[in-house]
Parts: sequence; structure tokens; C-alpha cells
Amino acid sequence: MNDMGYLALLIIAFILAFLISFFTTPLAKKIAFKVGAIANPRKRDMHSKPIPRMGGIAIFAGFMITFFVITPFMPIMNWKQILGIIIGCVAIFLLGVFDDIYELNAKLKFIIQIAAATAVALSGIRIDFFSIPFIGSNPVYTTIFSIPATVLWIVGITNAVNLIDGLDGLAAGVSSIASLSLMVLSLYTGYPPAVILTVTLAGSCLGFLPYNFNPASIFMGDTGSTFLGFTLGITSILGLLKGYTIATIFIAVLVLGLPIFDTAFAIIRRFLAGKPIMSPDRGHLHHRLVDRGYTQKQAVVTLYGISGILGLSGIAFFNRDIRFAIIVFIMMGVLLYFNVKTMSSATRVEKNTLPNTDKADTPHSHDQ
Repeated sequence: MNDMGYLALLIIAFILAFLISFFTTPLAKKIAFKVGAIANPRKRDMHSKPIPRMGGIAIFAGFMITFFVITPFMPIMNWKQILGIIIGCVAIFLLGVFDDIYELNAKLKFIIQIAAATAVALSGIRIDFFSIPFIGSNPVYTTIFSIPATVLWIVGITNAVNLIDGLDGLAAGVSSIASLSLMVLSLYTGYPPAVILTVTLAGSCLGFLPYNFNPASIFMGDTGSTFLGFTLGITSILGLLKGYTIATIFIAVLVLGLPIFDTAFAIIRRFLAGKPIMSPDRGHLHHRLVDRGYTQKQAVVTLYGISGILGLSGIAFFNRDIRFAIIVFIMMGVLLYFNVKTMSSATRVEKNTLPNTDKADTPHSHDQ
């Protein structure tokens, strides 16, 4: 495929995914109302009226339909990898659908996520080696740990994106930014399937965003947030961790930095407060911004900015640009500041959470 044909394929993938997602969102809203997938407001939530929460149907449709259309023209990727992606993504999607309707047990969700990620790893999409910044230039081979490392990465990113789905448009926008950052990095690493998949995912997210940005008329629910996290986990492996580049693990963490850092600090915060790691609270970064006086739109745009800078910083690190490296540490410092403030007031925050009978943080997305 020549350069013009490749560019045309990317443009078609983005536009098709965007249009399918955009025009199927109203249908997803009708389905959510029909099956009872409604987010009723709770004490820690930001919305004040019931809102349908199965918008992930549109994101899934935009991505998967485009994937099937583009697959015959996709260079390099073999049928086994394609099958692994389909099996994993469909399993995660169905898990999200049933969770949005029936609110499934967290352990059951975790087991299915592991199974779906394992299917992807067994298809050949796995972390075979990576490099670590400032510790030599030779790759670190995962050998027998390649499948466990891959499963851990995919499941971790899946739940990290799920946890940041707490404000209108936040998860969709951050996932779009992360996808576009991964697309640029995939162009550098020269693996076309990763470029096509990331641009398709970005189109699907942006097609849904007009309905989901504040004031949202529909939430993506676990149907969308876990699917986005799962797909970002896959595309980051294809675009970065599967090819040897400088500091690949660090770059991947940077590009997906907002959900990763927020989840990591949530775990630390709850551990220090002596609370279960899965317990709900309003200590996430987006909650803290709102509690400090930000409007939802201001908080979301601020986090878009942080996510964008982290993505640009990952690209800069890839190109060994020290100037952008400084920006990275500044932004990491900002994230650290907000989360340290959160941890210092963890006890006070926990007193304001719902009783222990409420759902845990991970089983349901958009815990506003």
C-alpha cells in the first residue's frame, strides 16, 4: 500500500467510526431506557436526574463495524491477532452491557476481564520485551512472563479508564487524546495496524462525545468505559510495547498517565485510610477539582489539558526531547500535589461516602 492509500485508509477509518458512533448513540439511549440501564443519582454523584448509561453501545459499534470494514485492507496483522481482538472486545462489551443492567459482582467482572485479556495474549498480541528509562539501552525480555504481563497491563488499563469515568465527557475525551497520542507514536514505530486501530478508536470516542459532554444526555456506562480501557490496553501493546523503542514502558505509562496515576493514588489513598481498595469515595482527581470549586466543564477541560500534555510528553520522550521532559515532571508534580492533598484528607473524605452496602468503585462507571 502506498502512502496516499494508507492516508486515505486512516481518514476513512476515522470518519466511518465517528459517523457510526454519532448516529447510533440515540439508538443506544433508547436501548438503555428499554432494558433499565439507568444511572439514578446518588450521594457522591454529580448528576441530579436519571440518565441512561449504556452509551458504550455506540462506541463499540463505531469501533467494531469500522474494524470489520477496514480489516481486509489492513497490512501485516494476521488472522489470529484479529480473532483475538474480536473475542476479547466482544467479551468485554457483553460484560459491560450485563453490568449496566444487572450490576454484576466485582469478582465475576474481574475474572471475565482476565479471560478476555488472556484471549488477546494467546493470539500473539503480548508484551514480549520493553525498555526502561535511564537503565541501559538493552530491551528487557519478559520470556515466560509475557502472557501474565500482558494480561496485567490490559486489565489494569481497563479498570483505570473505568475509574476516571466520573464527569460528563471525561473518559471519552481522555481516551480520544490517549488514542491520538498512541496513533502518533505508532506512526513512529511503523506498525500500521496500531495506527489504524487507534485512529478508529479516537473516531468512535469523538462521535459519542457530543452527547456525553456536559450536560450529558447519556453516559457510556461500563459498556463504554471498560471497552475503551481494554482497547487502549491492546493498542498500546501493538503500538509500543511490542516493538523495541527507547523507554517503551515509561512512554506507555505517560500516554495513559491520567487514568493510571489516578487509579494508583486511589489505591494508596484507600490503603492509608484503612479502607477496602474497591470502596467508593470522592477522592478521585476529578472529584477533588469539583470540590475545590471547578464546574464540571472546567474540571473536564483541565484534565483534558493534563492528559494532552502527558501525551505530548510521551511523544517527546520517544524523540528524546529533553525540553518536553521538563514538562513531564512538572505535570507529574501537579498530579502528585492534588493526590497527596487527597490522601492527607482521606479520613474526612471517607466519612462522607455512602454506607458499605453501596456499590464498590470499580463495578460501575460514571460514579459522579
